[in-house]
Amino acid sequence: MQTNFTAEQLTDPHVAESEKILRKCVHCGFCTATCPTYVTLGNELDSPRGRIYLIKDMLENGRAADAKVVTHIDRCLSCLACVTTCPSGVDYMHLVDHARANIEKTYKRPFMNRLTRAILAAVLPYPGRFRLALKLAKIGRPLQGLMRAPALKPFAAMLALAPKHIPAPSPFSLPAVHAAKAEKRGRVAILTGCAQPVLDPAINEAAIRLLTRLGIEVVAPAGEVCCGSLVHHMGREEQALASARANVDVWTREIEKGGLDAIIITASGCGTTIKDYGHMLRLDPAYSQKATGVAALAKDITEFLASLDLPANVPKGLTVTYHSACSMQHGQKITMAPKQLLKAAGFTVRDPAEGHLCCGSAGTYNIMQPDISAALKVRKVKNIEATKPDVIATGNIGCITQIATGTAIPILHTIELLDWAYGGDIPQKLRGFPLA
Repeated sequence: MQTNFTAEQLTDPHVAESEKILRKCVHCGFCTATCPTYVTLGNELDSPRGRIYLIKDMLENGRAADAKVVTHIDRCLSCLACVTTCPSGVDYMHLVDHARANIEKTYKRPFMNRLTRAILAAVLPYPGRFRLALKLAKIGRPLQGLMRAPALKPFAAMLALAPKHIPAPSPFSLPAVHAAKAEKRGRVAILTGCAQPVLDPAINEAAIRLLTRLGIEVVAPAGEVCCGSLVHHMGREEQALASARANVDVWTREIEKGGLDAIIITASGCGTTIKDYGHMLRLDPAYSQKATGVAALAKDITEFLASLDLPANVPKGLTVTYHSACSMQHGQKITMAPKQLLKAAGFTVRDPAEGHLCCGSAGTYNIMQPDISAALKVRKVKNIEATKPDVIATGNIGCITQIATGTAIPILHTIELLDWAYGGDIPQKLRGFPLA
């Protein structure tokens, strides 16, 4: 793609990077075939190619974002299916990140939209606030049907997604060192997370139990905060970078204290962001090198387990349909390890049709774009249910929450099934459930 940025514009490192990305696009349109919003809406401007044109026009002309640009950029899930598909290597992830940051700086959103986004940014990254919000949702749930105005739809979506039962706080979410229960063969830190330990603390519990049984010491360090992905995808760069710096400091201390073989992440959305810390903090001389080191250590739990010698296993006799989260398959390029681990653990594993398409969760997308999200969920659930599984497995809490609202089939994190297969108790979600 030909660009016409001025020399002065290119002195801005963010603009210079975006210009290089734009020049790689050859207008081929392969991305449209795998873009969930284009497949759903059929609008060229809701495809990666269309958004690239909008971003180019906005940045090249040095103008503020307008309602048209914001509408179509907001509809992007950041699922990154287009990155997987693109034959030219267009780095759409960092391009749309720059566009969102530019929108945040130059565009004044309608009041209710600003309020919704501010509430999400002030609540979701903080486990205590999030837990309180979920408790308050019980009071607001009867009002859900009254929230039909477009500006109120996000609040109705929040209430619909809020679980009726909130798990009790888990001691595994507290800072601690979990000693290896077999001959020690490694030391890792684990990301506690923000939304996940409130919605489903059993995920990290399973990860820690399995790792320690395998001889891995697991550190849950003090001072860790949200990875920053939720606000990063809202264009709130300073808030996202502050979170990244805080975590880099925490994990660097652990590296210096006793060394780390990996930083284990059980939410693939968080993993995609943490693996990008080196890029996010590349312009910060105090953090660039440390952030690159931390990013290199970041591993999805299945990615780390695949590097270990696991014991032979007895088949469980269950059919598991594996839903590959977008942040796992497109963001981190981890496609085979989770399925191979499940098969080796004795499960029959099936793939749903259109596995490359997003389920519609995408961080806060199912709140901010509830109609598109709902259409994607229906499509995803239909494809999963067609495989007739006993259980659904995935590697991201957002996908678990989203898909669970559309099917009665139990959906668990992959690590919960692996923990069970390798000596742990049956997951709570499967107790009393009629399994084949």
